[in-house]
Amino acid sequence: MKRKSYLLLAMVSLTLAIAACTNIGKPSDKDTLVQPSATENRRDEREAQSRSVDDSLRTAKPEQEAVKPNQALGKQAQPRAAMSPPAKLSREKKDSGGHVAAAPTATGTVMGETDIRAAQVPLDVERYAHLDQNGIVQVSEHPVSTFSIDVDTAAYANVRRMLRAGQLPQADAVRVEELINYFSYDYPLPQDKQVPFRVTTEIAPTPWNPNTHLLHIGIKGQDVAKQALPPANLVFLIDVSGSMSPAERLPMLKSALKMLAKQLRAQDRVAIVVYAGASGVVLQPTPGNETTTIVAALDRLQAGGSTNGAAGIELAYAVAKQAYIPGGINRVLLATDGDFNVGISDPEDLKTFVAKERDTGVYLSVLGFGRGNLDDTTMQTLAQNGNGTASYIDTLAEAQKVLVDQLT
Repeated sequence: MKRKSYLLLAMVSLTLAIAACTNIGKPSDKDTLVQPSATENRRDEREAQSRSVDDSLRTAKPEQEAVKPNQALGKQAQPRAAMSPPAKLSREKKDSGGHVAAAPTATGTVMGETDIRAAQVPLDVERYAHLDQNGIVQVSEHPVSTFSIDVDTAAYANVRRMLRAGQLPQADAVRVEELINYFSYDYPLPQDKQVPFRVTTEIAPTPWNPNTHLLHIGIKGQDVAKQALPPANLVFLIDVSGSMSPAERLPMLKSALKMLAKQLRAQDRVAIVVYAGASGVVLQPTPGNETTTIVAALDRLQAGGSTNGAAGIELAYAVAKQAYIPGGINRVLLATDGDFNVGISDPEDLKTFVAKERDTGVYLSVLGFGRGNLDDTTMQTLAQNGNGTASYIDTLAEAQKVLVDQLT
C-alpha cells in the first residue's frame, strides 16, 4: 500500500507540474473556482486538477501542431513575415556558405502574429573513393615490393580544413601518404648531378608490436632553381559554373592563379580555358611576362551556368597542343570544385581520355577548391591518369605553397 501511495503522489506531482507549464500566461481555473475546503474529498481535488490539465492541453494543441514542420527539421521556430516550405534541393542554387537556398513559394500566417520560415538545409555531397587496408604478405612468396612516388598533398589540406571547422574528416578523406608528403624533409641531396634522386632508409622496432619492424624510405630529388626550369606551356582550365560562386571557390582561385602568373617568365606561355554549360578560350597562349594581360583575363571571369567538364578538358588539351613546347613543361591545370554534372561525366570515360592525352606529352594537374561539394574521387582519378598532381587549396597561404614555393 505504501508503494502505491508513493506512486499516486508522484503522478499527482507530475500532473501539477504539467498543468503549471501549460498554463503559463493563461488564466487558471483557480482564479474562477472556489478553493476546496480542507474537509473535501482528496479524490475530487485530483479529478479537478486532471480536468484542468486536459483543458490546457486542448488549448495548446493547435500551437503544437503548427510547429510540427520545423520540429521535423530539428530547428526552432523563428519569427518571420511569411512562411516558405523547404524547396527542392538543387546543386546549382547554393548560397555563399555552400548551403541550398530555399526558393520562396507559398506564404501564409501561422499562430496569429508569429510566422515560421523553414530553415535552410545544409548540403554536403563530398565524394571520396573507398580505401582498403593493405594486407600482410609473406616475403618468401612476394619478395619484391613496389610503391609509387606520390607527391600529392590534397588530403592534408582538406583534412586540415575539416578539423579547423570542428568536424572529424571522413575516413576515406584521410590518405596517410599525402599527410606525410605534405612536409619537406632534410634528406641529403644526390651527390652526382647525373643521378636523379637519392634514397635514405631507416629501420626501427614497431612501437605497437615488438615482433615486427618499420622501414622508413625517403627519396630526395635534385633541387632545380626556378630560373633553370625548362620553358612552360600552361593552360588554366577553370570551372566557372554556378557552384563556383562562393568566396572560397572562384574568387580564391583567381587570387591563387594571379600568384602563379607573377612567377612566369618570358619564355613561358599561358592560356585560359573556361567551362560552364559551353566551353571557351578566354586567353590565347600568351607570353608569361605579360602579367597585366593574364591578370585582366582572370578578373573578367564570373561564375554561372551548369558544368560541362569533359568539353572543357577537350578544348584545353587542344590549346596545349597548339602551343606545345618540345622538351618543355606542357601541362593543363584543372581548377574546380570537382562538380562534373553534365556532359561526359562517366569517370571511366574521363580517365581513358586523360590517359590517352598523357601519351602526347601533355600532363594534367588538378587544383581543388571549396567545401561541401568537393568531388575528390574524380579529381584524384584525373590527376593520377594525367601523370600530374592533385592539390587542395583552402587558403591563400596554401596557394602560395602549391603554386609559388613548390613550382617545379
